[in-house]
Amino acid sequence: MENKSELVKIAGAVLLPQLGGFVNGKLTRNEITGWYNQLTFPSFRPPNWLFGPVWVSLYTGMGYASYLVWKTGGGFSGPARFPLMLYGTQLALNWAWTPIFFGMHQLKWSAVEIVALTSSVAATGIAFYNINKLAGYLFIPYFAWCAFASVLNYSIYKLNTPSTATIEEVTDDPKQK
Repeated sequence: MENKSELVKIAGAVLLPQLGGFVNGKLTRNEITGWYNQLTFPSFRPPNWLFGPVWVSLYTGMGYASYLVWKTGGGFSGPARFPLMLYGTQLALNWAWTPIFFGMHQLKWSAVEIVALTSSVAATGIAFYNINKLAGYLFIPYFAWCAFASVLNYSIYKLNTPSTATIEEVTDDPKQK
């Protein structure tokens, strides 16, 4: 019975981050064929089909890491309390990015938000490592992906932001100056 109870806890921890991913996946799918495909992208953008499997595996790893920290660190009554609070913060930031980027089409604010997310992922990974080393290691691919996604988001923002130069600045003949 003890093993079954632990499996249920692991499953719950792994499924929790997947829930937000599932909801955000629906929002993303609705925007891919229209708005998103009209954007200009950097050459290093991965193909669209890659994002789903990457996020499922990252959510699985982070969920299992949260279970390890919860179990090793005594849940919310022990030293795991603060790392688990960080985990909740980064999870909320993770879930918030998609509505900002895909829902509101806010390239600038999604770039700001993903930097905050990446920072909170790093802090969570370090805090998790201090409770359970494997849990900390499980955050390394997540951090790496978020760092890459930050660069990608910023690049998309820069490539799709109109220049602030005036018409005179663009059309003036530099030889006449």
